[in-house]
Amino acid sequence: MRTKRAAAAAMIAAMTVAMSAGCTDDATSPVAAPSASAAAAADNGIVDMVSAVEPSVVTIHTGEGLGSGVIYRADGVIVTNAHVVGAATRVQVSFADGTQLPGQVTGSDDLTDLAVVKVSRTGLPAVTVRQELPRQGETALALGSPLGFENTVTQGIISGISRQIPGSATGGRPLVDLIQTDAPISPGNSGGALVDARGRLVGINEAYIPPSAGAVSLGFAIPASTVVDVTEQLLKDGKVAHPYLGVVLTTVTPQIAQALGMKVTSGALVRQVQPSSPAATAGIRAGDVIVGFEDLNVRTVGDVYAALRKVKPGVKATVKVDRNGTVTDIPVTLGSLSR
Repeated sequence: MRTKRAAAAAMIAAMTVAMSAGCTDDATSPVAAPSASAAAAADNGIVDMVSAVEPSVVTIHTGEGLGSGVIYRADGVIVTNAHVVGAATRVQVSFADGTQLPGQVTGSDDLTDLAVVKVSRTGLPAVTVRQELPRQGETALALGSPLGFENTVTQGIISGISRQIPGSATGGRPLVDLIQTDAPISPGNSGGALVDARGRLVGINEAYIPPSAGAVSLGFAIPASTVVDVTEQLLKDGKVAHPYLGVVLTTVTPQIAQALGMKVTSGALVRQVQPSSPAATAGIRAGDVIVGFEDLNVRTVGDVYAALRKVKPGVKATVKVDRNGTVTDIPVTLGSLSR
């Protein structure tokens, strides 16, 4: 379905990509094209892989629309996007064999946009998960139910990793640490599988930038490592514990810096510090600019959230702030925010 996140992503400014044509040196021997039999074998490999993975992808129907989901465990555990299920506690799940069963939403986490749905069915074909990040250029296939066309697969490559969609586009927190792919993703693909050439889950499809924003095949997925971490917490506790800093941030731009007479032109400006929060206890103040978090440089608000995702609640982290032109390292013991 065309979700709020997908619609929000459409607000991102269109990107212009310059392309240059390749040329061949006459002195260079041409590379032999793959034989027809080799190409056919490669195609058959993809076809066989899709046939094996397809039963692990489901369609999720809610009262407001539909999305996709992935079978996480054989005993009826399905993972999807939180924005697919929305506020629903009951959904309808359609399987590749045509079976439809009611599903119970047992946990949801808005910050990572993941949710768990359980059905009363065992022996399901759980997807194989690959937790390490894929590399740019790897084959990627998106499986789901775009616009209600169930069991649809599209092919592309991994276009990038560690991508961010800013909060100004989502209407809330930025989406961070995403996998970018040019495998076509459409409304209804949300919650479906992004798999590699061996059929292993590398991500859960989450958002896309539509052509109306000037984009061509810009899709995004939540990495499998995040999916596993969040899903296991939801199954165990029904909620997810996120590291909590306790600040309200704005990305510093050259225009903001000039207007406010700031000495830094990038970073995350602390607009507010929540009372009694870890940031307040550590001495971070409104007006500070966060320019580093542990060993990561911070240029945007999304960088702070991405850095927070890499640590656990209760851990002491070093936050580097610029205060009136002086850079200071401030140790902060992170709190826990459960959703």
